[in-house]
Amino acid sequence: MGATRLIRVGCEFLYTAEIETATVLQVQPRTPENAVLRQDWQLVPAASLHGYADLYGNDCQRLVLPVGDSELRYDALVTVPDATEDVDPGARETPPAQLPDDVLIYTLPSRYCLPEAVADEAWQLFGGMAPGYRRVQAICDHVHGKLEFGYGTTGASTSAAEAYAGGLGVCRDFAHLAITFCRALSVPARYAFGYLPDMDVPPPPEPMDFAAWMEVYLDGKWWTFDPRNNSARKGRVVIGRGRDAVDVAMVTTFGGPLLRGMTVWADETT
Repeated sequence: MGATRLIRVGCEFLYTAEIETATVLQVQPRTPENAVLRQDWQLVPAASLHGYADLYGNDCQRLVLPVGDSELRYDALVTVPDATEDVDPGARETPPAQLPDDVLIYTLPSRYCLPEAVADEAWQLFGGMAPGYRRVQAICDHVHGKLEFGYGTTGASTSAAEAYAGGLGVCRDFAHLAITFCRALSVPARYAFGYLPDMDVPPPPEPMDFAAWMEVYLDGKWWTFDPRNNSARKGRVVIGRGRDAVDVAMVTTFGGPLLRGMTVWADETT
């Protein structure tokens, strides 16, 4: 194992509930792929947590929000490689007939990613390119250039095609749109989200938040692509993976509590 660096990741949610509300949290790094040295939960008022792994192997916690105000806080120390994620412009696409059974699902439509909505344009823009890593990167370049990042520009019901038509979105929309273009070309692509510290890059003007990107199946493995930042990065910590954001919501509430505030941190420490 090469050199590593230490980062502190976590989040805090402030809720007000009128009734007891069943809740699922998905905010902790996936194990065992992330080297978590320490993790702590702080729940005010105190509540019991029940951990489980969901359909996609993501680590989740169940609890019940009590009536009134609640504070949910998660904090962890994680070691990450002191290296950018793998890049291989020569990685090849796998024909659909040869894809592993468990990968096929990531070629199909999902709630936010409807390939038929962009299929004609996908083939016009990218159909003439040689299949493989470079073509996927061309998709990311296109999405990065066509969408303008802005908080609050899209909502929970916004599909990839709708964000594309409006030209605006958050990192979730960048990932959804690139996934949609990939699937329109029968390239398996899945949604991922987690923590992304500003390691060896200038910090952006926006406050720290959860980050979303995509992973694409090429040459027998999954490769990370980030259409929002459009560059290989250090320190990426995966929380969850799925077909799209539906499968990896950081908080799912079975009711309508008021979210009064949310804070996210992902910073290098010593």
